[in-house]
Amino acid sequence: MFSIQLSRLPWPRGRGAAHALALALALGLALATGATACGGKGGVASVDYSVSAQKNYERGLKMLGDKEWVAAAKYFAFIKSRFPYSKYAVLAELRLADAEFGAEQYLEAVDSYKLFEKFHPTHEMVVNGYASLRIAEAYFKMLPGDLWILPPSYEKDQTSVEEAEQQLRSFLTRYKDSPFRKKAEELLARVGKRLAEHEWYVARYYWDRGKWMGTVLRLRRLLDRHPGVGYDVDALWLLGRAYVKVEMPERARETWTELVTKHPTTGKAAEARDAIARLPAAAPPK
Repeated sequence: MFSIQLSRLPWPRGRGAAHALALALALGLALATGATACGGKGGVASVDYSVSAQKNYERGLKMLGDKEWVAAAKYFAFIKSRFPYSKYAVLAELRLADAEFGAEQYLEAVDSYKLFEKFHPTHEMVVNGYASLRIAEAYFKMLPGDLWILPPSYEKDQTSVEEAEQQLRSFLTRYKDSPFRKKAEELLARVGKRLAEHEWYVARYYWDRGKWMGTVLRLRRLLDRHPGVGYDVDALWLLGRAYVKVEMPERARETWTELVTKHPTTGKAAEARDAIARLPAAAPPK
């Protein structure tokens, strides 16, 4: 069985060392049990420190590229301890967060990126949105999955999904010219679909149990917040039916008319036309 002899590792002192030690503990446990989820290669790469901050930084970057998270963290922690006034000490803080992210220590990574933004607000990797996007990505990585032995993700708590959406919307508002905008937009679309799935699930839950107003509120929320992700047609059709149930025929007419206008070639549009014809005549304007 593989094991890490932590007492024999040349850990430097300070906050960076604590991060590196946390990574070692997490990854050492995963490797000892045969886990490969963190992307490591089944062992910890050897570390050969240099007398140069730049050389240590370059070696740490190489370890990041090789997914050797523990070794990378050790290099960056060493830089922070031995070269605290070098420009590479600041970069090492950011790369320690990257190592945590790579090791799937997402909560720790979020904290580290936020601290980096707080203490280095004018740094290039803050100004260009990199740290902010990584926070959003970390929340995205924490989204509930779909293991067959567990309920589907849309039935689970959506806190991390909502946090990811909030962070991504904030990113797109704050970083108009960021080179990472396209990636943020792609992530936001995926997050939006996940939240729409949840809203649709809850709306159907209320509908199946005769909770008509609950259905209305959830479908309105879905259509207002997450349009264009694949639920518009079904949501408009069911919303019109829910309005009929709560005796709001004019709202049903408006909803089904929107369905017919925006999605005229769908099967639900044909059903909506028939449903509109069966509604009571509209009241004359006063």
